[in-house]
Amino acid sequence: MNSRRYFMKQMSGAALAIGASPSLLSWASTAQSGSIDVPGEDGMIVRSFRFVDLETPVEYFNTWLTPVPHFFVRNHMHEPSELSRDDWRLTVGGEVEKPFTLTLSELSKFETHSVVNTLECAGNGRSLHRPQVPGIQWGKGAVSTARFSGPRLRDVLRRAEVKSTGKHIMFRGLDEVPGKVPPFIRSIPIEKALDADTLVATHMNGTPLTKHHGFPARALVPGWIGAASCKWLTEIKVLDSEFAGNFMSPAYRFPNQPGKPGDAVKPEDTHPLTALSVKSVISGPLDGASLKSGRVAVHGAAWAGEADVVKVEVSTDGGKSWNPAALGHDQAHYAWRLWSYEWKARSGDYNILSRATDSLGRTQPAAPVWNPSGYLYNAADQVKIHVA
Repeated sequence: MNSRRYFMKQMSGAALAIGASPSLLSWASTAQSGSIDVPGEDGMIVRSFRFVDLETPVEYFNTWLTPVPHFFVRNHMHEPSELSRDDWRLTVGGEVEKPFTLTLSELSKFETHSVVNTLECAGNGRSLHRPQVPGIQWGKGAVSTARFSGPRLRDVLRRAEVKSTGKHIMFRGLDEVPGKVPPFIRSIPIEKALDADTLVATHMNGTPLTKHHGFPARALVPGWIGAASCKWLTEIKVLDSEFAGNFMSPAYRFPNQPGKPGDAVKPEDTHPLTALSVKSVISGPLDGASLKSGRVAVHGAAWAGEADVVKVEVSTDGGKSWNPAALGHDQAHYAWRLWSYEWKARSGDYNILSRATDSLGRTQPAAPVWNPSGYLYNAADQVKIHVA
């Protein structure tokens, strides 16, 4: 886990080891003193410092709503260097009768709607695939839950009067694109855009969005992969077909048919990723823990995208037998359910597993569906512990 202290120790040590310039040594010293903003200072796991990718430790999955400082961060580009409430604009155009531009003040005049949503990066769990695949090596924590608030996207689109030719809604953010990297632009079908719970979100857990999470406004496409919910939103464009760009194809696509691990997949044999899979994660006890015999609380979180979690089961014998876990009282359509299981543990080594079942009848598989990009990992979770 790359905490702020550990990261700064690495940076300072590296600077000294390579005979770095005084300016770099000064930067490392200043950063270590805490006088500049360093991602990960809240105990988050730093997966990428260049674009700021922060993973939530699984032990933080102990509240229904994730505190904003503990909400995972996924960036494909550099965050905007300068953002101002007064200067920000949102343009709405394309296949519409009445294109227009909104200020943040004008956007705030739309009726506000709130949605509790579990947001998960499509690549969450990528590091667990075998053979390994390229990309950010997320563990289990590229997922969090918050109450997002803001105008319904459909209300914004209604003002623009979408033409009959409008089939997809494109989102473009203010990410700062490095070099010749294609901009991060994605689109969603008009049907999902007009859903009552799809938002132009401006608030998160009751407070304005932070810069890491898309200030001053982001798309919120509940139940779908995190990439659909574009941050630092600056343009909404109605298209007559799916947007053609790098982050729609070849990125964020899934094979139409399961393949052998390691095999390449042609883009034409894939489809765009949309809704999340059913999944559970054990947040305690932690993998590798040593515990005393007696009562042990096994607990975690489970989610299922656009479906509802209806059951979580726990195995303490490596999957030979399963026992029902108790589901937490807090629930919402797109949000995870916290769960717990009381276990009377005797001394020995154990492989504890959890699996969730949703309202569509889907249950976590024993093994993940391998794919070249490591998307939608949802094998039954497991931790190994020792009981003394």
